[in-house]
Amino acid sequence: MNIVADRTACFREYLAAFKNIVGELYVFTDEETLDNCAKDETENLYFLPDIVIKPRTAEEISEVMKICNAHKIPVTPRGAGTGLSGGALAHNGGVVISFQRMNSILEIDENNLQVTTEPGVITQVLQNAVKEKGLFYPPDPSSYGSCFIGGNVAENSGGPKAVKYGVVKDYVLNLQIVLPTGEIIWTGANVLKNSTGYNLTQLIVGSEGTLGLVTKIVLKLIPHPKYDLLMLVPFNDLEKAGAAVSAIFRAGYTPSALELVEANALKIVSRFVDSSSVKIDDDVAAHIIIEVDGNDMDVLMKEMEAIATVLADYDCGEIYFADDAQQKAELWKLRRSVAEAVKIDGYTIEEDTVVPRAALPKLIKGIKALSVQYDFEVVCYGHAGDGNLHVRIKKEGCVYSLNNEKIIPALKALFILIKSLGGTISGEHGIGLIQKEFIPIMFDEITLNIMRGIKKTFDPNNILNAGKIFDLQ
Repeated sequence: MNIVADRTACFREYLAAFKNIVGELYVFTDEETLDNCAKDETENLYFLPDIVIKPRTAEEISEVMKICNAHKIPVTPRGAGTGLSGGALAHNGGVVISFQRMNSILEIDENNLQVTTEPGVITQVLQNAVKEKGLFYPPDPSSYGSCFIGGNVAENSGGPKAVKYGVVKDYVLNLQIVLPTGEIIWTGANVLKNSTGYNLTQLIVGSEGTLGLVTKIVLKLIPHPKYDLLMLVPFNDLEKAGAAVSAIFRAGYTPSALELVEANALKIVSRFVDSSSVKIDDDVAAHIIIEVDGNDMDVLMKEMEAIATVLADYDCGEIYFADDAQQKAELWKLRRSVAEAVKIDGYTIEEDTVVPRAALPKLIKGIKALSVQYDFEVVCYGHAGDGNLHVRIKKEGCVYSLNNEKIIPALKALFILIKSLGGTISGEHGIGLIQKEFIPIMFDEITLNIMRGIKKTFDPNNILNAGKIFDLQ
């Protein structure tokens, strides 16, 4: 008997039932499929599931969950595998339910500015489909070209445009979910206002697949802006770049995107994508990417000029304005490729920190001090407009952080700093596996026990994504 067969032997009696539900072609125990589902984009973590099931309908998932709940088989929901906290990894083995086949946009309601979609639709595909109707779904994580909308709901994803338009929770109106016990429910209604009972919809958003399996999603849309302008601003001081971010908003301007990229990260990604579009002088510490959008080009031009005036007080360098769509696309390509590039360069440990905007300079200063104290290299980048700074760490002998005593003291110190600044330890990537150890820094035991009670109510046998966010006691 080979290794895979040995691992699945204890589930063999259930294989026939699973195949009868979803079809023989969509239940997998082969090494290649299990290997593909054993990892995501989280550090270098690897956990083999025993079975991968690819259902097509909520009803199929319901029947699978009834079997798994009755026999206490661990279940891990999985989207595109682009997550950064280990939320889609089957660290308890058991069954992975993949949403790959649930990939249809069911309805674009132009009258009510809504879209109903299945969870396996790629975010960019959905955005392009509604854009053809003149509509806009703004949340756009860096992996938007490959991540699934269902995963975005699970993590309450954001992205560059969150600073103006908000994150996924601001667009989800209603969800169809399959409970861990197999029942199918809708969490709300397809309306813009709803004060009827507890808000189960928003409870599910950001719950990291621990409370239910999302099978249909109703999203609010808005009209698509006609124009956008983009500029790149260099700074020779990283803290001043952080301070400039808050100054823009205090002056009364809200860009549609405001991204900070440390110079070292930009150098790495420029090599990675073989781009020379951004000149990085030796005295440059960071760049800020600023975008404004709207329906009146004259207004946008004046807004950009006013923002440039604000930045002059923070010793910025010569401002580069993107002249056309190609130059804008090149800048966004660089920004969206940063995470992948720095990971390949050895910065494999990523923290998803978020603080109030005005605290960014103190956060940046504190991170640099911790890198000296705990002997690690670090690059910072992220959604500075909403205080969400991604911290990428490279430390010899530490390719991952999970249960790694060489790096845990440094991370604890980082998260204590973040809390002292009024922030929290994840803005959009979730807690999953890798942040679970640190969640008591943010919450007292009373709060955690309330969360555990919610988990037990939805999932009495603790089979669905168990051990993510926190452990049940």
